[in-house]
Amino acid sequence: MSMQLEASHARVFAALGDETRLAVLARLCEGDPQSISRLTAGTRLTRQAVTKHLRVLSDAGMVHSMRIGRESRYQLQPKPLEDVRDYLAEISRRWDDALGRLKAHVEGLEGS
Repeated sequence: MSMQLEASHARVFAALGDETRLAVLARLCEGDPQSISRLTAGTRLTRQAVTKHLRVLSDAGMVHSMRIGRESRYQLQPKPLEDVRDYLAEISRRWDDALGRLKAHVEGLEGS
C-alpha cells in the first residue's frame, strides 16, 4: 500500500474517532444535502462546532460542500468510507490467513 493511501486512510480513521463527527455523518446519511442549521437542529451543537467538524470530515474527503443560494449545504461522499471498509476487509483476510497458518502449525506439532 502506498504512503499516500495510508495517509488517506489515517485521516478517515482520525475523523471517525470523534462521536460528534459520527453523529454528523449519520445525519448526512439521510441522503439530501444539509445546511449547518439543519445539522444543528435538535442538538446542543453550535454552528461553529458543526463547521469545525465538517471541516475535518471534508479534509478526510467524506463530505462535500456546495453553495445553494446563500447557504452552504453538505453531502456525504461515501468513497473514502468504502475504501476504508475494503482496507479493513483485507486486513481481516490477512489476519484469518495468519490464524489458519498458526492453527495448522499447532495441530502439526500435536500430531508429532
